[in-house]
Amino acid sequence: MSNASIVFTPAVQQAQAERGSARAYAPRIAEGFPDTVTPELAAFIAEQDTAFLATATKDGAPYIQHRGGPKGFIKVIDDKTLGFADYRGNRQYITLANLSENDRAYLFLLDPARRQRIKLWGRARVVENDAALVEKLFDAGYKAKPERAILFTIDAWDVNCSQHIITRFTEAEIAEAMGGVTRKIAELEAENARLRALLAERSKTS
Repeated sequence: MSNASIVFTPAVQQAQAERGSARAYAPRIAEGFPDTVTPELAAFIAEQDTAFLATATKDGAPYIQHRGGPKGFIKVIDDKTLGFADYRGNRQYITLANLSENDRAYLFLLDPARRQRIKLWGRARVVENDAALVEKLFDAGYKAKPERAILFTIDAWDVNCSQHIITRFTEAEIAEAMGGVTRKIAELEAENARLRALLAERSKTS
């Protein structure tokens, strides 16, 4: 059976049928969604420094938690598994508790600079007391204390259209983009200062 039923549940397909979009999505339902890490997905993940992880209680009450770190903090473990370190600081443990009774999870990755978003459906689990795994997932030098690991197994993923994504850049991205401009301004200012000094010197001797 196609894994499209994970994304387009029977209720979703009913809604599509009632609202006239069922025919447009029929090929996707037949084909299914990608469920492994492609080079394109790996490259996208490597550029992300923020993510939103959705979990739910065993009764279905949803919870979304922001996850962040240095660029590429989410690591590709294998073609079906992603992982990241869970840092010390958050003491609510809602995500951890949800995963202890319901392993269904969802990752939402948004890249405003590139106006792209990727959604991943899957299952997640918390790994405690595995120092080697935590070390593998933790970025050395990052100012955080890793306590455990979270592994995410991909069931399906999809790329959304860019409609309504407002382009935004981080301070680091702006600084990188402006680096050449800043250097050019400095060169022009130095040249102007040199010319002013030369003109002042000539005016003294004329």
